[in-house]
Amino acid sequence: MRSPSFLSRRPPPMLLLLLSPWPLWAQSSTAATFSGTPATPDCPEACECAPGGLVNCSGRALPAVPADLSRRVRALLLDHNRVRALPPGAFVGAGTLLRLDLRENGLRWVHARAFWSLGALQRLNLSDNQLEALAPRTFSPLRALRSLSLAGNRLARLEPAALGALPLLHALSLQDNELSALAPGLLARLPALHALHLRGNPWTCGCALRPLSSWLRRHPRPAPETETLLCVLPGRQTLSPLTAFPDAAFSHCPQPLAPRDLAVVYVLRPISFLASLAACLALGSVLTACLPARVNKQHRQKFS
Repeated sequence: MRSPSFLSRRPPPMLLLLLSPWPLWAQSSTAATFSGTPATPDCPEACECAPGGLVNCSGRALPAVPADLSRRVRALLLDHNRVRALPPGAFVGAGTLLRLDLRENGLRWVHARAFWSLGALQRLNLSDNQLEALAPRTFSPLRALRSLSLAGNRLARLEPAALGALPLLHALSLQDNELSALAPGLLARLPALHALHLRGNPWTCGCALRPLSSWLRRHPRPAPETETLLCVLPGRQTLSPLTAFPDAAFSHCPQPLAPRDLAVVYVLRPISFLASLAACLALGSVLTACLPARVNKQHRQKFS
């Protein structure tokens, strides 16, 4: 017995679409959203995205940071690309970014306002680049930063103004640079710091090493790592451990000014300048007034 024709025949495609409990277009959209492919609206075209806000742009030969970043991005992997410079507002739109990896890009220049929109950033990796200097306030907006790596660059000096006050930073990597000392006040502005990586720098034994030597004594390190932190005595080829210098070894060094003394200097400097300027003007006025009288007297004596 043959089945009824309405059961044996396949319904038209439009009828299947209408009877489906979940529209097919919605299913395809959902698959694209979570498949980790660049088909999603929030994923940069040259990258791959995954659930949880991970954007993987590693090794894509990108010359710049993708311009179409979304606020949903939580981790941005830009390592092994060709990003040579970070202009102002390089990460606009990614205000909730937590992790940023820029390793091995040949990065040479970072604008002071490159990270201004990343107030939530916690981990920043700038290692294995070609940075020689950092502008003041480069990292100041990153108040939530926990970990910063500047390893494997060409930094010969790191100013406190470049780092700013980072109250939550607990790990700082400075190994394999060209640092001979750390500027006074740099470590004092990092109250939560407890992991400081310093190997591979040409440290110089001298007064400039005092802040770092003092910090290392207050924060004991594992023996193998401590033994590799050496400095060179000026004019000699002798190597000494950075922790081998007590405070007495720096007794001949000039003492840095306390904050109160610095405030006095900043207040008195313009006042002293103005006082000197007023004295010079007064002296000039006296000389200007006296000189014609003296000349007239000489003329009268000459013709009398």
